[in-house]
Amino acid sequence: MLRGLYNWTLEKAAHRHAIWWLAMFSFVEASFFPIPPHPLLGLMCLAEPKRAIRFAVVGTLASVAGGLLGYAIGWGLYDTIGTQLLGWLGMTESFPVAACYLREYGAEIIMIKGATPIPFKLLTITAGFIHMPLVPFILASIVSRSISFMIVGILFRLFGAPIKRFIDKYLGLVTAAFIVFVVGGILAISLLDGGDPGAQHKCAAANTALANQK
Repeated sequence: MLRGLYNWTLEKAAHRHAIWWLAMFSFVEASFFPIPPHPLLGLMCLAEPKRAIRFAVVGTLASVAGGLLGYAIGWGLYDTIGTQLLGWLGMTESFPVAACYLREYGAEIIMIKGATPIPFKLLTITAGFIHMPLVPFILASIVSRSISFMIVGILFRLFGAPIKRFIDKYLGLVTAAFIVFVVGGILAISLLDGGDPGAQHKCAAANTALANQK
């Protein structure tokens, strides 16, 4: 099912209203859609490298708007729609850990985790559930989504088709380097802020408890 949905999404890159499809997929992916819009963005940028930055901006703004829908689901509809949605997405067990980190670290987690492959929808729904202040949530979402989308847009704008060949050939190395970069950023922020050992231990304990239940 997911493979068919993925292929259907990519087909929209050739549509004459592709930019609207990109906006729609970016919006719904931030709240409930399981397929990320980045492959679609990449194909669109490959077809028109000069418009890559524009495509990335559209994806960013639509994703932030979609994040507000996810926030609203967590805020007022968690017991009805939210729980079913997380179950359908396979994120039920991840929810308590995400809630713990968001309560302890707030916007920092949105900015760091939102720019990683961790599903943004998990963060948006969880942020609404814990009633995270709306303004910091929006600002953090703008930062994280800008990083996520603009990296694709800038790379394709600068390098065009060669960047796709590079990514296809060295995808494993690119992914590994990105993970190292993200983990390093998390550690740096923790050291600069002094961290909260109690909070880290509590959230780690939540993660361990979930792992033991499997």
